[in-house]
Amino acid sequence: MDRVFIEGLEIETVIGIYDWERRIRQPLRFDIEMAFDNRRPAATDDIADTLDYKAVSKRLIAYVSASSFGLVETLAERCAGLILDEFGVAWVRLKLSKPGAVRGAQSVGVIIERQREAD
Repeated sequence: MDRVFIEGLEIETVIGIYDWERRIRQPLRFDIEMAFDNRRPAATDDIADTLDYKAVSKRLIAYVSASSFGLVETLAERCAGLILDEFGVAWVRLKLSKPGAVRGAQSVGVIIERQREAD
């Protein structure tokens, strides 16, 4: 299975359950892998045949920047669903990191894998 990836996408948003977190924007980091058959774009050399990682990144930036969830788990689930629904990928692995959330740890967060439901 071919994979298209986006690594280290940083987006600021309101995230967290504590009152002080609800008053500030915090940086989040996304690492994303998406299943996509790259044979056609490789054969045509045409961007129209690709999974456009710039379009995926821009859509996530717009969505996450405007969001205001309490839990990273909720945000990760919504982002994975957005990618599956809007970009037609069959499978996505999404790592969402919240840097500096725990003293002594570089980052904490979640990793989820989701696949498209059979119609």
